[in-house]
Amino acid sequence: MNVELPSSAAGIAPRRGLLPFLGLICSIGVSSIYYNQPLLVEMGKTYHATAADVGFVAVATQVGYALGLLFFVPLGDVLERRMLMIRMFGAVALALLLAALAPKLSLLIAASVLVGCLASVTHIALPIAPDLVDDTRRGHAIGIVMTGLLLGILLARTFAGWVSSLGGWKTVFLIAAVMNAAFVPLLWRVMPKLPPTHPVKYGEALRSLWTLFREQPVLRESCVLGALVFAAFSCFWTTLVFLLGSSHYHMGAGVAGSFGILGATGALTAPVAGRLSDKYGSRFVLTIALSTLAVSFVVLWVLGYHMLGLVLGVVLMDGGAQMNQLANQTRIFGLVPSARSRINTVYMTVYFSGASVGSALSTIAWERWQWNGVCGLGLTFIGLAALRHATGDRGFGQQARLQPEDVLLEA
Repeated sequence: MNVELPSSAAGIAPRRGLLPFLGLICSIGVSSIYYNQPLLVEMGKTYHATAADVGFVAVATQVGYALGLLFFVPLGDVLERRMLMIRMFGAVALALLLAALAPKLSLLIAASVLVGCLASVTHIALPIAPDLVDDTRRGHAIGIVMTGLLLGILLARTFAGWVSSLGGWKTVFLIAAVMNAAFVPLLWRVMPKLPPTHPVKYGEALRSLWTLFREQPVLRESCVLGALVFAAFSCFWTTLVFLLGSSHYHMGAGVAGSFGILGATGALTAPVAGRLSDKYGSRFVLTIALSTLAVSFVVLWVLGYHMLGLVLGVVLMDGGAQMNQLANQTRIFGLVPSARSRINTVYMTVYFSGASVGSALSTIAWERWQWNGVCGLGLTFIGLAALRHATGDRGFGQQARLQPEDVLLEA
């Protein structure tokens, strides 16, 4: 294949269609951790488990993802990224196969941790996007790739719901394994070699994570906002299948998955939010995002037992969550350009830790208080995020950037 010469500004030369392909990589990669959510009821029937027990499949996947973000994603600043992504896609295909063949719930939970760890390949790919453009178009580039990632998050549920209605939940994981394996040759053919801009040793990369977190207040603020919003987001999506399967709706995994299509309409906000962030700043976009999320949970709480209210709440919630994510990542990727994989590691590890907490608490809330408990919990998370945003650093645009040698020396 023809490998283009690096550009002096970004480290790799722009190539037509590379940003959309990165979006596709992120879409397939992140899908692996969301297939299980509309399938929890079916998994419970297979293993004769309660909703609370089978809910740990979703929790385990998100815990695994957080571990993968912590230990695998920093490799993007250490190793050549194309080969790293190829190896991880091959490995996640094997992990999905293990999940499909798990004979008991405990083994499915263990396989889910492994799936989550390896699906973190998504966040090896995402930090490549701002390397392809200059800083004035960083939000736009991230918006394109984030659209793919967000569509993967949402449409994974649709895919899982309808495939399971035709061939059972295990078929979903078998097909997903094939799709991930297909990216091994695709990456080799389409992507150029992607060496790190400032290679560091793995141990140094891990030690510098704390330095980045300690020295960058904007990163800390973004971590808190991201974790709280994703906790609220996970509250809804983890328990939606229980609501639709309740005596009020009597609907199955296929319908639960179809709500991903509704949520995917919110992915259209990503490019718009990217342009708004470039023009008005990330803080402006965050204010809109948190306001939209608060309204969405009020709608879901008041009108959640009416299909129209449920649909409206999903569209608002996904749009708000996506704006929040894009605004956070646009500003953190501008802090230390040479350490973007590690910055993304810090942010996404905290982000998915929030998701794990949200999923775990939402299953407990559902067991005790049903839909009222879920919506009340979601609004609590959004309220805490709004409080952190209101007391945050308004001068983040002037945040000093650490140089790569500073990050390593202070580690």
